[in-house]
Amino acid sequence: MNALPDSLLELIRRTSAEIPADVQHAILAALEREKRGTIAQAALAIIDRNIALAKRKSQPICQDTGSILFYLRVPVGFDQAAFADAARGAVREATRKGYLRQNSVDSLTGVNDGTNVGPGAPTFHFHQHREPQVTVRLVLKGGGCENVGAQYSLPHEKLKADRDLEGCRKVILDAVLQAQGKGCGPGILGVCIGGDRATSYEHSKEQFLRLLADRNPNPSLDQLEQEVLRTANELGIGPMGFGGRTTLLGVKIGVLNRLPASFFVSISYMCWAFRRQGVTLDSEGRLQTWLY
Repeated sequence: MNALPDSLLELIRRTSAEIPADVQHAILAALEREKRGTIAQAALAIIDRNIALAKRKSQPICQDTGSILFYLRVPVGFDQAAFADAARGAVREATRKGYLRQNSVDSLTGVNDGTNVGPGAPTFHFHQHREPQVTVRLVLKGGGCENVGAQYSLPHEKLKADRDLEGCRKVILDAVLQAQGKGCGPGILGVCIGGDRATSYEHSKEQFLRLLADRNPNPSLDQLEQEVLRTANELGIGPMGFGGRTTLLGVKIGVLNRLPASFFVSISYMCWAFRRQGVTLDSEGRLQTWLY
């Protein structure tokens, strides 16, 4: 895959500098909803200008270029180690070129070696399929929005949340209420109902790979997604916590089997700078199609 390093470098550049079309459409729709002359409207207008400027100058949308999360679907026999080596090289080069900020540090010493490469950085999620195509999706997830993620164990006595969808609704909305403006809203929620503590959080982040306008094929989850989105936007938290009609841009919920003894609901929060992009690659690692 001789072309792979250059393809991954371009994937990183575009993910960092260009917001996906579905997210930009949602932000523009939110801008139209807010009342003229309000702080909420002004905040969204600044966000809109930020998006345009980053794309025009090919510079990061946010100074926090985030945790680097790769999600891959690959054929059986795909050399995962070779891909990971190429991706680490692309991350180093993207950091050198300024597509990524130097913001990955040693957790024990605080030392920043300026490469964005180290234990767990970047992170890879490989999934095999019986098809020849390689798809690579990249999410750059900022630390501010990561800080306001939450995990609940049901039943939750304080919130009177039982082990049912109504209980899930209560804890998801509580996470939104606790986040307020600290997650750089308007935000997008990725949620997982079930799983263990680790797989539940992991699956909640995989929900960010969905398009904002899609509808959940599970009718019960679809109803819950729409209800949480509607209710959250009636809380008055608004963009950056300044008040207004747009607290969330989307809600995406998945489900995993669980053990009878535990019932986790994990909520990952994504800021308005929703950096998610993907590509398909040919056998030489050349870019074929963009996925978002």
